[in-house]
Amino acid sequence: MTTMENFGLTWTDADGTARASAVAYDKVSGERRKADLEASGATDVVLVPVKPGTLPQPRT
Repeated sequence: MTTMENFGLTWTDADGTARASAVAYDKVSGERRKADLEASGATDVVLVPVKPGTLPQPRT
């Protein structure tokens, strides 16, 4: 049996605003989104495990 793992992302925009994803990703999709964010100038991009029905909070 395969267990679905959910991940969210937290990051800091180029203007310094802390952000968090509004959707959950599987590992592969999360890594792809992380790369996209980094390519757009975001910093401190972190892929974090989340429980179903929850999302990460922006870091302060």
